[in-house]
Amino acid sequence: MNSSQTKRIAIACQGGGSHTAFTAGVLRTLLRELDASHRIVGLSGTSGGAICALLAWYGLLRGDRKLGIELLRSFWTRNAAALPFDALVNLALVSINRLRGSIALPEISPYFFPETARFQLKRLLEELVPFAELPNLVHRGSPGLLIGAVEVRSGLFTVFRGTQLRVEHILASAAVPNLFRAMHIDGAVYWDGLFSQNPPVREFLSEIEDASDKPDEIWIVQINPQAVAAEPVRVQEIEDRRNELAGNLSLNQEIAFIERVNKWTAKGWLPKERFKPVLVRRIALGLDLDYASKLDRSSEFIATLMAHGEAVARDFLKTV
Repeated sequence: MNSSQTKRIAIACQGGGSHTAFTAGVLRTLLRELDASHRIVGLSGTSGGAICALLAWYGLLRGDRKLGIELLRSFWTRNAAALPFDALVNLALVSINRLRGSIALPEISPYFFPETARFQLKRLLEELVPFAELPNLVHRGSPGLLIGAVEVRSGLFTVFRGTQLRVEHILASAAVPNLFRAMHIDGAVYWDGLFSQNPPVREFLSEIEDASDKPDEIWIVQINPQAVAAEPVRVQEIEDRRNELAGNLSLNQEIAFIERVNKWTAKGWLPKERFKPVLVRRIALGLDLDYASKLDRSSEFIATLMAHGEAVARDFLKTV
């Protein structure tokens, strides 16, 4: 811990579509209830986790945690399928995806559809966050923001940073290939960060030289379950578990990197002025949900996940 006895906390938000409404609930509670003994020095996220991290980060930049809390509520309320036609389309989309593995369904490229959903998401994000103002709000001592994506053609991991953040970077991180076209930015082509870092973690440490400036703890808001109780047997169960494992693959590699550095630090193999042990904690969704529900934007489902996130975060804070 640093000399002020204040724990420096970085929060990493895993992606997972509508399931990341849980993340919004977690962040709302952390923003509301963390006291001066904990300081948020960084946030990261991928896909839906990137959106949640962005909204919380903007509130912190403004020095207004209540703003971050309200932005998280506002985004998920406005993004929910509340109007009758939207609710009907949402129900059809979720139901069709639950039929996969039971009957043969056509696969249709997102390039055959207008980009209505992306335009709506872009407009909503721009209404909530004034991206052009962000460079003037970031100063020395501001919390960092890391957004994960992957460059499709090269296969290279990409991390967008808050100091140069544009709305297109958030859209790139949320560009799920079977739902959205790839996002083109400055001649590069990006997909969802699920395929790179879900979410970015190691940059919290590797990009900071002085050990005293690194986080003391990294809290990971985890959407995909690490373990399941039973062997998947049905086709849909197998597909769900494959998606969960794929979503956790990069996260576990990130955590393994930190654990390896912790061991080397404990053995005295690394210089103390640059390295220190970092504790990793997980705040897990912990509900048995199928993959199709990651597409579910029904108001009731979103509200349930947010409330669950707030409850889990309150229990988590009792342990820190």
